[in-house]
Amino acid sequence: MKAWFSHLSQRDQTALLILAVCASAWLVYQGLVSPMSERRAQMAVNNVAASALLSRVDAKVAQLMHLRDQSASAPSGSLTATISRASEALQLPVKRLQPNSRGEVQVRFENVDYDRLVQWLHGAETSDGLVIVDLSISQSGRSGGVNATVQLAAGQ
Repeated sequence: MKAWFSHLSQRDQTALLILAVCASAWLVYQGLVSPMSERRAQMAVNNVAASALLSRVDAKVAQLMHLRDQSASAPSGSLTATISRASEALQLPVKRLQPNSRGEVQVRFENVDYDRLVQWLHGAETSDGLVIVDLSISQSGRSGGVNATVQLAAGQ
C-alpha cells in the first residue's frame, strides 16, 4: 500500500490524505457525536417529563398534608362514637351500627322521621366532617317514616 501511495503524484497524494481525513471525521461524527446528541435530546425530554411528574407529586403531597392537618383538628372520638352522639342528639334510634374493614360504618335506621334523618345527614357531613359513602332510603309503614341504611366514612 505504501509503494502504491508513493508512486502517485504529489497532487493525488494530497487529495487522498484530505479525503482520508474528511472520511475519518465523518465516521467519528456518525459513530460518536450524532448518537450522543440524540441521547442528550432524549434525556432533556425525559427530564421535562420527570419534572412535570415531580410537580404533580409535590402537589399531591401538599394536599395530603393539608388533609392530615384537617383530620388532626377534627373532633376527637371514634367514628362510631361520633355517629351515636349525633343520632342521640336528634333522637334517632339506631337499629344497627356496623363498622367494616375499610374504616367505614354502616348505620341502619328503621321507622324514623324523614325530616330528622335528613337533618342528621346534613349535620354528619357539615358539623361532624363525615362523608356519606352510600345511602338507601325506603318508606316505612307510617306516614313520614322511613327506613334508611347509611354508609359513612371519616371526612377527608
